[in-house]
Amino acid sequence: MKFTTLACIAVVVIVVMSSLDPTKAVVARRSEEEEKVACNARELKPCVPAAEAGTKPSTECCGKLKEQESCLCGYIKNPSISQYFQSEGAHKVLVACGVHYPTC
Repeated sequence: MKFTTLACIAVVVIVVMSSLDPTKAVVARRSEEEEKVACNARELKPCVPAAEAGTKPSTECCGKLKEQESCLCGYIKNPSISQYFQSEGAHKVLVACGVHYPTC
């Protein structure tokens, strides 16, 4: 039963994330230059297993989270995916990756 529930959640996450259109966010770089980052929640797919199972996130997951840190408020405000970013599992992944949960 537990596996079926996790499989259903994973399918829902993949379907929702695949329906999102990429947006742009501006990120300040250390050299004070600005770079456009594509806000695409699908890029965070490597983080799903860690968020669901409570395991340590992969290096790829943490890298993607750091790349898209400026996009998190947009994801949190998006009603179709906000529940995934506000979950306890998502908070644990952010902490493990050293990414601060944004105050939007």
